[in-house]
Amino acid sequence: MNRKTRNLVLSLVAVLGVGASAAAPAQTVSSMRGADVAAPEPAPGNYRPLPDSPPLPRDYVQQPPLVPHKVDGYEVTLNFNKCMDCHAWSRYRETGATKVSLTHFKDRDGGELSNISPRRYFCLQCHVPQTDAKPLVDNTFRPAAGLR
Repeated sequence: MNRKTRNLVLSLVAVLGVGASAAAPAQTVSSMRGADVAAPEPAPGNYRPLPDSPPLPRDYVQQPPLVPHKVDGYEVTLNFNKCMDCHAWSRYRETGATKVSLTHFKDRDGGELSNISPRRYFCLQCHVPQTDAKPLVDNTFRPAAGLR
């Protein structure tokens, strides 16, 4: 095949490829909850927190305890931690709250600290409140038989 014919065939294939892709309908992309990703973001807090309750059971060893109460408006900043109003060792008896674990007073080398470790200071990184939000994916997790 000479050069001119080869270039003509390649051009024809390119034109047909571009034409075929332009004729294909555009695909829509949706989020895991089924919303169109091009749609405006829904307002945050579009769920209902569960009512205050006694401590919730854990599903696996080393699971951080779940927060059994509302935390909307809780201030946890570099200088103040609202959670400590009730959960601090000096206050837990009078408030009836669970006291902060000893593990939160250790540095990464295992040394004991007189105050909560900076690594454990922002409670809501690990301890999450419960809501009535529908799970994004099905969960078939079951604790090991020895841990039930």
